[in-house]
Amino acid sequence: MSEQRVALVTGSSSGIGAAVARRLAEAGFRVVVNSARSVEAGEALAAELPDAVYRQADVSDERQAAGLVAAAVEAYGRLDVLVNCAGTTRFIPHDDLEAATPDIWRLLYDVNVIGVWQTITAAVPHLKETGGSVVNISSQAGVRPGGSSIPYAVSKAAVNHMTKLLAKTLGPDVRVNAVAPGFVDTPWFDGVEGADAAKAHVAGAVPLRRVGRPEDIAQAVCDLAHASYITGEVLLVDGGGHLLG
Repeated sequence: MSEQRVALVTGSSSGIGAAVARRLAEAGFRVVVNSARSVEAGEALAAELPDAVYRQADVSDERQAAGLVAAAVEAYGRLDVLVNCAGTTRFIPHDDLEAATPDIWRLLYDVNVIGVWQTITAAVPHLKETGGSVVNISSQAGVRPGGSSIPYAVSKAAVNHMTKLLAKTLGPDVRVNAVAPGFVDTPWFDGVEGADAAKAHVAGAVPLRRVGRPEDIAQAVCDLAHASYITGEVLLVDGGGHLLG
């Protein structure tokens, strides 16, 4: 087995996922870049990194999630870190209950919760061999009552609890942690009504007086990937936003 560590980052063709892939590559990891649809962007990122490959897969599909993990191990012979960054949302005012339809709940849960579960369960046998770890990308919305929609916030709360349950279950062989970003300036908010106002509000309110950057989240992910005595942690990376009333 090759000694160079390998990281699989789902949903890494842009935004936070791409920043995570770059940061792990800087830390010496071989990286498997993934997306469900943005193939060209994913291939471009993999070509940019020192030692990376791109694999297309939709993690909400059980076979594709398992196939993605298998492809990562086939490419590099091992797996040390799984970063679950693939996610989706719908922007729905919290008081518009009718707009949060069962179909939207199912869509968000399929990607944000079940997709995370499926990649983890496929990766666990390989992570046990390397003493590896999982880092889930959650959200401040899973900790405090906020976020782009109620279904999204609840899906991230589920990821947080899954993180803790799996950390307890899989220790000492595999560590499982999560990073919960606050408002991060990514393409997710392009064209979303009220996004600029929300960004300005956050930047003026949080103790660190700015919104997050993808690189802030990537640094936290890399730190947790290396932190050998941390498991079951949901790390808020929100500029101190959780301190607000």
